[in-house]
Amino acid sequence: MADANAAVAVVTISLVLLGLLSGLSLSWALLPVAVVVLIFILASGLKGRDELAHLNVCVLVLGDIGRSPRMQYHALSLSRHGYNVTLIGFLGTKPHQDILEDERIDILPISELKGLKVGPKIFRYVSKVIFQCFQLYYVLMKIEDQGYILMQNPPGLPAIAVTWVASRFRGNQFIIDWHNYGYTIMALTHGENHLIVKVAKWYEKLFGCFSDHNLCVTNAMREDLKKNWNIEATTLYDKPPSIFRETHLKLQHELFVRMGGAYSPFKPSSEVSKEHMELTAFTERNTQTGAVTRSAGRPALLISSTSWTDYEKFVEAGDKLPLLVCVITGKGPQKEYYKKLIDSKEFKHVKICTPWLEAEDYPVLLGSADLGVCLHKSSSGLDLPMKVVDMFGCCLPVCAIHFKCLHELVKHEENGLIFKDSNELSEQLKLLFSDFPSEQGKLGLFRKNLRESGQQRWNENWDHNVLPLFKEHCD
Repeated sequence: MADANAAVAVVTISLVLLGLLSGLSLSWALLPVAVVVLIFILASGLKGRDELAHLNVCVLVLGDIGRSPRMQYHALSLSRHGYNVTLIGFLGTKPHQDILEDERIDILPISELKGLKVGPKIFRYVSKVIFQCFQLYYVLMKIEDQGYILMQNPPGLPAIAVTWVASRFRGNQFIIDWHNYGYTIMALTHGENHLIVKVAKWYEKLFGCFSDHNLCVTNAMREDLKKNWNIEATTLYDKPPSIFRETHLKLQHELFVRMGGAYSPFKPSSEVSKEHMELTAFTERNTQTGAVTRSAGRPALLISSTSWTDYEKFVEAGDKLPLLVCVITGKGPQKEYYKKLIDSKEFKHVKICTPWLEAEDYPVLLGSADLGVCLHKSSSGLDLPMKVVDMFGCCLPVCAIHFKCLHELVKHEENGLIFKDSNELSEQLKLLFSDFPSEQGKLGLFRKNLRESGQQRWNENWDHNVLPLFKEHCD
């Protein structure tokens, strides 16, 4: 209990200092003290420790559960080994169906608090942090006794400190899974020298050291944590689960038929009509025999998040390149802006659609594509794009934009190509599609290398690197 009291004291003092540094008056800055007193009152009536608590694990993400695939994979792996999982986070996007159907996994949704709507911006932000502290601590103290709390970072403000305090009160093992650094993401908006960014970095470094165990996504991040923050971490690379694989032609056709009902690039040309054949832009099925084949002269299917003006110019200049169907998946605050921008273009050789796919359809689409393009740039230069991991699981070659540790995933000229700017990407697309759909060119070679690589899947990787952390404290 002395350890817990010290934890509470450190967190309370830190919140008060944060308030004072943000320009709040002393009376407002002391608000965390009142919050902590109230939490003590609420926590005082909680039950004692459960003897079977070591079989219970809380997986926490202070974000959208449905858009946190790695944390969902953690939950499924824990369940597979007999642990009961409480998955805490925001319910925005629908989680994967396997999560929803797993009897050992309970989803505990929390609200995304906004803070006060009046006063200076910094005041509203600090009030949001304080409200989240209270909400998260109350939830962590209220749930069934847990043996472990596995938390995603970022976002880590205020989750790291609050989770550490709760774990000290309840005797949990506290594990942080470092996906990136929160302060580097904030720096993209505010700049590296902004006060709030400096405070966030100090906070992340201070409380990150208090965890019992740490996971991270790259060796580069593991080395950085050790060198700069004296944090020992285990590298757990993102690996594709078994649902990401090459898609059988029949399943491809079924997906294309469904997507053709809503998105014109998947529909067959109006000039093409064949008796006893069900057609899409990419495949055709004989309705009498059920046999599915690829359409002659089919377009190349590319999964991406960029524009294709240069590709259009190559075709118009006489290069023999296929029609390109570009699928931009996902959603975000700027999606409508880019949809309007795309609609304003009059491409003749490029078709673009921006579907929102159910979790079950996304791997099927990846497994049906010809090339993936990744524009992910890490704010810290120390994490890797999970989209590329999923693409490789489907043996889908990629073109990916260069950053510091990308070489840990994408091997240039082996499983894809790395580019530094739009001109280099344009030349790579021209090269890869120059002999499409032949399997003899570079695109076919990259796919062959991915098939033969014997790449490790999530379950094997998790069992080797993470399961021992839990087994160690069960014995």
